[in-house]
Amino acid sequence: MKNYRINKNNNTNPGGHNEVHNQDCRYYNQLTNYEYLGQHPNCYSAVSEAKRRGYERADGCAICSGPCNNG
Repeated sequence: MKNYRINKNNNTNPGGHNEVHNQDCRYYNQLTNYEYLGQHPNCYSAVSEAKRRGYERADGCAICSGPCNNG
């Protein structure tokens, strides 16, 4: 299981999404405006948790959560 965070700044993503990052991502520790999503077995679970919390445009980071990235 990995720790996940969601970037609250959707204006930093060209698609306007709030990106979900895992602890192995090079961007994980660079996030300054984020919400911790907890530990999850995969990006699908983390993105689902973000959407449950109201981030309707949550999307996986292309670098660390590629299977959950929709562009």
